[in-house]
Amino acid sequence: MNFEYTKKSLELQKKLDDFMQKHIFPNENEILEFRINNPWKHSPKLEVLKSLAKKEGLWNLFLPKGYGKLSPGLTNLEYAPLAELMGRSSYSSEIFNCSAPDTGNMEVLAKYGTNEQKEKWLKPLMEGEIRSAFLMTEPDVASSDATNIETSIVRDGDEYIINGKKWWSSGGMNTSTKIYILMGKTDPNASRHVQQSMILVPAGTPGVTIVRPLRVFGYLDSPEGHAEIELKNVRVPIKNMILGEGRGFEVAQGRLGPGRIHHCMRLIGAAQRSLNMMCKRVDERETFGKKLKTYSSIRQDIAKSACEIEQARLLTLAAADKIDQFGAKKATNLIAMIKIVVPQMACNVVDRAIQAFGGMGVSQDTPLASFYVYARAIRLADGPDEVHMYQLGRNLVKEQLEK
Repeated sequence: MNFEYTKKSLELQKKLDDFMQKHIFPNENEILEFRINNPWKHSPKLEVLKSLAKKEGLWNLFLPKGYGKLSPGLTNLEYAPLAELMGRSSYSSEIFNCSAPDTGNMEVLAKYGTNEQKEKWLKPLMEGEIRSAFLMTEPDVASSDATNIETSIVRDGDEYIINGKKWWSSGGMNTSTKIYILMGKTDPNASRHVQQSMILVPAGTPGVTIVRPLRVFGYLDSPEGHAEIELKNVRVPIKNMILGEGRGFEVAQGRLGPGRIHHCMRLIGAAQRSLNMMCKRVDERETFGKKLKTYSSIRQDIAKSACEIEQARLLTLAAADKIDQFGAKKATNLIAMIKIVVPQMACNVVDRAIQAFGGMGVSQDTPLASFYVYARAIRLADGPDEVHMYQLGRNLVKEQLEK
C-alpha cells in the first residue's frame, strides 16, 4: 500500500491549509457566535469566504474522478487529506462547498440524475447558489434498518403523491435549501430491497410542513438544522423520480459510496486539532507546582491519542484507496471498519483534550465541545455502530466459510 500523496494533492493541501490559517481560524469565533445568536440566518462573512474559496479553486473538491467537467478530478485518496484539513473547523467544509448533506445529494444527481434534474438542481448546488436536504430517517420506525421506512410514494397519473413523516433531515431548516431528496416506498408488496424509491421534492411544495428543528445535545446546528418534516398529500411530477421506481437502495448505495467516508476524514481532522490544542494547553497550565505536561497520565493520554489518530487515518486511507481501485462494493468491509473505528476514536481523543482543558473545554471558548457533539452524533447519523459491526461480522464469517 502506497499512500504517498500525489503532487496535485500536496499542492491543494498547501493551498487549503494556507486558506484555513488566513481566513478560517481568525474568523471562527465570530462566525460560530453569529450562528448561535441568529438562528437560521447566514453569516455575511461566510458568504464572503465562500466566494473567495471559489476564486482560489478550492471548490467542489469532494466530487471524485469520473464525473466529467463537474469534477476537479481527485481520487478519494487525494481528497482524504483535504477533508481532514477541513475537519479542523466545524463550519469550514461549507465554505468549500464540501459539506453534508449536499455532497451526497450532488453525487446522487451527478450519477443518477436526468439531464433536466442536473440542470435544475445539480448545477445551482455545484455553484453553491442553493442547499439541499436528505429525507430518509423517520420518527415512528427504527430507521437504522432502512427497509422499515413507511413514507408512501403513490403514482397518480402524471404525478406521485407522498405521505409520511421524516426527521433528522439535515439541512431541512436552512433557508437556502430548495430541494429535498426523499426515500419512500413505491411498492410495499415487492421484495424487501426493491420496495423503496428516491424522489425529488422541491422545498415549499404544498403539503410539506416543517414541524420543528431538532437539537443535537442542545445545539440547533444553525443555519442548516435537523428538521422534523411532515408530508401530507404532497404532489410532485413523475419526472422527479430518481433512476426509477424500486431503485432507492441502488441509489442509496451509490450515495453512500465515496460519501460514506467523508465524515471519517473530517473527524480525523477534528481529532488532530484537539490533540494539537491539548499539547499546547498542558504546556501552559500548572497544578500543584508542576506543568500539566509533566504528569504521566497526561503524557499517556497524548501518546494514546496520537496512536489512535494515526491508526484511524491509515485505515481511512486504505478504504479510500480500495474504493479508487476496485469500487465501493469491494471496499465494503474497510468502509464498515472506519465507520466503527473513527467516530469512537474522535470521541476518545476529544474527551481527553476536554479533560486537559478543564472547564474551558466544555465552553464556547474552544471548538472541543462542538467536535465531541459531532463525533458522538455521527455514531448514529452515519449508521449506528451496531449496524456496521453486525454487517461486518456477517461478512467476515461468510468470507471464512467460503475459503
